[in-house]
Amino acid sequence: MKLSWFSTIMLFGVLVIAGIFFDSEANPTADTAISRHLPEPQIQIPATAPAPRAPSLNARYACVMDADSGRILYNKKSEEKVPMASTTKIMTALLVLESHRQADTVTSSSRASSMPKVRLGMRAGMQYRMSDLLYSLMLESHNDTAVAIAEHIGHSVEGFASLMNKKAAEIGLSQTHFVTPNGLDADGHYSTAADMCRLAAYAVRNKDFLSLVQTKSHTFSDISGKHRYSLSNKDAFLSYYEGALGIKTGFTNKAGYCFVGAAGRSGITLTSCVLASGWPPNKSYKWVDTKSLMDYGFGNFYQTELPIQDLSKAVIPVMDGRQESVSLRPLPKIPVLLSRSDRLTITYDIPDTLYAPVRKETAIGLVSFYINDTLYRKEKVFPLESIEKSDFSDTIDKVFNIWMDVFGF
Repeated sequence: MKLSWFSTIMLFGVLVIAGIFFDSEANPTADTAISRHLPEPQIQIPATAPAPRAPSLNARYACVMDADSGRILYNKKSEEKVPMASTTKIMTALLVLESHRQADTVTSSSRASSMPKVRLGMRAGMQYRMSDLLYSLMLESHNDTAVAIAEHIGHSVEGFASLMNKKAAEIGLSQTHFVTPNGLDADGHYSTAADMCRLAAYAVRNKDFLSLVQTKSHTFSDISGKHRYSLSNKDAFLSYYEGALGIKTGFTNKAGYCFVGAAGRSGITLTSCVLASGWPPNKSYKWVDTKSLMDYGFGNFYQTELPIQDLSKAVIPVMDGRQESVSLRPLPKIPVLLSRSDRLTITYDIPDTLYAPVRKETAIGLVSFYINDTLYRKEKVFPLESIEKSDFSDTIDKVFNIWMDVFGF
């Protein structure tokens, strides 16, 4: 077959137009042929056992939490803002440890020496090593020590409280506000059982903090060497509960007896908090309550991973792209503590079709995990690769290929 140059040019033009039409219309046709393998939009996994019996507690406010994930396993009014007494000193100690100023020399002020019991017995002008004061703070809960530390690190009690609140915001203690470094009753000084569990979960990741609260006794002198002190740990939880890690007791007239605890067994770490766990003479209630919370957590929950569909098998059509489809990046493994009474709901919000350009660093979907209708975690879904938008040169390539087919080149 012979064609004139005019006919050839006309045919080429027709093929270009056809190529453009093909480029805009072919993808929807290919869309129906691509096997997506997308998960169902919602997957539900029912409970296999009735809910475990709730622990019997004396505390008015309580919580037990998975330290790794932050999941609350049981709570009793755990979001109510109430005084938390000397459990406050967890934050005071953490700020010192994170400032790395344990080698500092601390001078006691008249304000520090005026603090009520329990106290070390400081007098204004006396000097101590910060490292020794940390034991005074956490083993015997001395109120004068807390103020001396606060004034040294924050230049004033108020300045230190500002640092405490800044740190609280950083680690997600949204229902907590600090006014004092020692937890003595003060207007505006409060937390919740849930927030104190979160604080403990943060604290147990600090090896120096754990070493501090697990120390049985400590003896030291002031800088002058004239005064000697012997301290012993008041945390009975350490000695009677298997896997106990510590952390801190507390008591004021408003707060009642309090305890924030942590324990670890078989790779699981739990944190607990009891606030207003009785008043004198019921000093032992906090230990009974803490044991009940920990037994509930370790006895009814097991460590596993959330069931996740293999997204690497999914293929999504891409409109107007240099490639017709893209695969998805697999989701990471997500550990979780579950009980057999938990119901799981997993929702996959993933589009059926994408439009170029597609960027592998830009999320295109979301997977949400719910436990008993409460959101546990969200994970973004990303494409496995980037795909550029098709341009005119891509159309010319397609036309050229058609041309070669027509003329048999």
